[in-house]
Amino acid sequence: MTKADPTYAVVRVGGQQYKVSAGESIVVDRVAADEGSSITLEALAVRTPGGALAAGPAAQATVKATVAEHVLGEKLRVFTYKPKTTYKRTRGHRSRLSRLVIESITLKGEKEKKGGA
Repeated sequence: MTKADPTYAVVRVGGQQYKVSAGESIVVDRVAADEGSSITLEALAVRTPGGALAAGPAAQATVKATVAEHVLGEKLRVFTYKPKTTYKRTRGHRSRLSRLVIESITLKGEKEKKGGA
């Protein structure tokens, strides 16, 4: 986000909220889209260039993003044991994630604000 373009949006992806502006990259839970495909995100609030932060224009705003890649998160190991017995258990988990690049934030009746990053 630059001082020349203060437009940003709060979007919902996979049950979580992210503050994004054009040109940014975010890592979210895996989305059901192929790499390189374009998706539209749900805008909850939008900050306009005039300085207003409102949920009203959010209903009219569209946030376009491209799925850059699907990645795997950090490997987690969980070890459980009970003392004085032979009970030991190791479990692991690795999150499936997607990297999204925000292409543009468009308000109804305005031109697209494309990111230059």
